[in-house]
Amino acid sequence: MRRVKGIGSLLLWGSPLIMVGIVIASILFGAKNLPMSTVWDALFHFDPENVDHQIVIHSRLPRAIGALLIGAFLAVSGALMQGMTRNYLASPSIMGVSDGSAFAITICMVFMPESNSAMEMILFSMIGSLIGVAVVFSLATLVPGGMSPVNMAVIGLITGTFLSGVSAGLASYFQISQDVSFWYNARMHLMTPELVKIAIPFGIVGLILAVAISKSVTVLSLGEDISRGLGQRTVLVKVIATLAVVMLTGISVALAGKIAFVGLIVPHITRFLVGIDYRRIVPAAGVLGAIFLGLSDVLSRFLNYPFETPIGVVTSLIGVPFFLYLIRKRGGGKHA
Repeated sequence: MRRVKGIGSLLLWGSPLIMVGIVIASILFGAKNLPMSTVWDALFHFDPENVDHQIVIHSRLPRAIGALLIGAFLAVSGALMQGMTRNYLASPSIMGVSDGSAFAITICMVFMPESNSAMEMILFSMIGSLIGVAVVFSLATLVPGGMSPVNMAVIGLITGTFLSGVSAGLASYFQISQDVSFWYNARMHLMTPELVKIAIPFGIVGLILAVAISKSVTVLSLGEDISRGLGQRTVLVKVIATLAVVMLTGISVALAGKIAFVGLIVPHITRFLVGIDYRRIVPAAGVLGAIFLGLSDVLSRFLNYPFETPIGVVTSLIGVPFFLYLIRKRGGGKHA
């Protein structure tokens, strides 16, 4: 176990270099590979008339940074959800949170087509995340045994499927299917520098909230009775944790659409590496989530080169077996 934690510490300490390497690889490689000299010139001697410079600054750089941010946001969201609910299957994509964001954006595009600025997309996406959380947890409290991990996952998947179906129906009826498909089939290459810049302040607030309550989530993950016995205000902790999840997931969907399994896989790996203290899990999950999605984004360009594989396919190839493994290994119990 000590060796595992040593590997985890080495990975975390080396994470800045790893992330720099991911950003460089993300900028260099794609349908058109770029030499390092061109990237250097684009960053420090930008020529708006140069097409390669435009690709670097307006496409690949925001995509690389966005992938790191989304990975961090989704991983922290998943860690908070798993700790808050003591549910090892909890994650934004499984619990209907991501689908709620995409649903709200669809509603916005259908009934308020003029509201298409980056700020409005982020706000509607966060509102949708809140709707997804509210629906799933409301249904879970009404169904007998609904709060068990597997049952809650089933409720989340059903809710997400329903919201996706309604969105698809509205998009088809109002003839905006092509626009809506972006939010359900993540397209990292469409990320813009403006959207990334606007998303960063919201993300910082969400991460600050997550770190601020990380100690309380550790106590809450031991059980509500223990948490109350130690004088913790469990309702307040859950409200703040939910707010952080809503913000971080909403931003992620607004940036690149729905990306599955990051919030499920990374928190489990993080606990394996750093232990069960959420004061360490939250920041470590953010770092590992950024690395995981950044590497997945780079890998997506080589699976069917020179064509690009959707990043959701890459995360699903890892996430689906991991999901099935958790169900088989853990059954219906809650994590410690």
